[in-house]
Amino acid sequence: MTTINVRHETMRIAGQRVDNDRRIEVRYPFTNALVGTVPMATLDDVRGAFRSAAAYKPTLTRYERHRILQRTAELLLARKDEISDLITLEAGLSKKDSLYEVTRAYDVFMLSGLLCLQDDAQVFSCDITPNGQQRKIYTTRSPLRAIAAITPFNHPLNQVAHKIAPSIATNNCMVLKPSEKTPLTALLLADLLYEAGLPPQMFSVITGDPAEICDEMLTSEHSDMITFTGGVAIGKYISGKAVYKRQLLELGGNDPLIVMEDADLERASTLAVNGATKNSGQRCTAVKRILVVESVADRFVELVTAKAKLIRFGDPMSADNDMGTVIDEEAAELFERRVNDAIVAGAELKYGHQRDGAVYGPTVLDRVPPEAEVVLQETFGPVIPIIRCPDDIEAVIRISNATAYGLSSGVCTDNFKYITRFIDGLEVGSVNVWEVPGYRIEMSPFGGIKDSGLGYKEGVLEAMKHYTHLKTYSLPW
Repeated sequence: MTTINVRHETMRIAGQRVDNDRRIEVRYPFTNALVGTVPMATLDDVRGAFRSAAAYKPTLTRYERHRILQRTAELLLARKDEISDLITLEAGLSKKDSLYEVTRAYDVFMLSGLLCLQDDAQVFSCDITPNGQQRKIYTTRSPLRAIAAITPFNHPLNQVAHKIAPSIATNNCMVLKPSEKTPLTALLLADLLYEAGLPPQMFSVITGDPAEICDEMLTSEHSDMITFTGGVAIGKYISGKAVYKRQLLELGGNDPLIVMEDADLERASTLAVNGATKNSGQRCTAVKRILVVESVADRFVELVTAKAKLIRFGDPMSADNDMGTVIDEEAAELFERRVNDAIVAGAELKYGHQRDGAVYGPTVLDRVPPEAEVVLQETFGPVIPIIRCPDDIEAVIRISNATAYGLSSGVCTDNFKYITRFIDGLEVGSVNVWEVPGYRIEMSPFGGIKDSGLGYKEGVLEAMKHYTHLKTYSLPW
């Protein structure tokens, strides 16, 4: 049995530990044991956090920001086992996945620290046309008043890192509301940032019921921007509610892995299984649909099924397991119901479909109808649905694009004509050749179109651009 030291936490508001009697319980998805509690913020708590953030004017130099971010990265590695344990306890992710998440967050802070040292100004000579003058135009960037950030449950550390690290890099103040399902890691990260030297006014973490406090976060007169990662319905609500504020909305995905007739099926099947099951399938860029052409489908399905059977799942704290739980039993029940519906509609169950509470094992489905809910909607779990397609690239592209989402994709082919056609024709933000849809580095641009987002990108470098005002000035030259 896993021993849990229950954490009764407070909010971190401009360096003050703020508490109240109303509490939210955080439970271990594997056993439902209590992991900790956090306060339910009041509207006055939220207003106070934004007032403090807007009133504080950071004066950190580029070098000072660089050192804070680098020190935070070092602290993450120094305490990776403790942090990994906390992620696993509140999210149910396997130790393999939670340890990997700590290293990803390290990358975010390390890269943000390096980018602090790069000058982001531009220079434009004006005497380049007959109408030009002997002048130069320069650009400079300045921070916003305050940034509101809302993060989901699936990456309790890395999603927060992707919000706060670029904020620090650009001398901004941020108020974060982590998911009420996984708030404990965000509070621990706040303490690490303070220990690394961050002025506490630059980062506040509030916890509570989104139905009570999120409208205030979206409409606060003291903030200039909302950055949100989460579901489509909430993202569209934010878009309508946070009127005349800068918005960076990173929403859901229904990402395909496409396997063409020339593909190395051994390699492609490994990508398919790993891409669908890492993080218990709870990634917006997980492989949610596998589109394989009919001529190689039989052999591909055999390989996928065999490799899915090798995935070890169950107790998240077991170092031997590849998968832990999904976020809660309600989510597992949803996946179970969608798979049942797909089977009724004609899909063939090849392996899995085992549920025990919040544990839902890898599940391989063949001959899934493209209109089945399990592939038409974002199924945020370890389902591996295979859609057989005609041996025609245009038909494959049509099937891939026949969804409301447009985040990422993976393509398995060596045919250069196919590759260029997929890059041009797939309605997504990213096309990865011989990689899973989620492949990226933490600095590269990342984001989707359609119901996956408004086309604005995240990734450290793009976030730093969104988190600043761009001003120009010109001088005689």
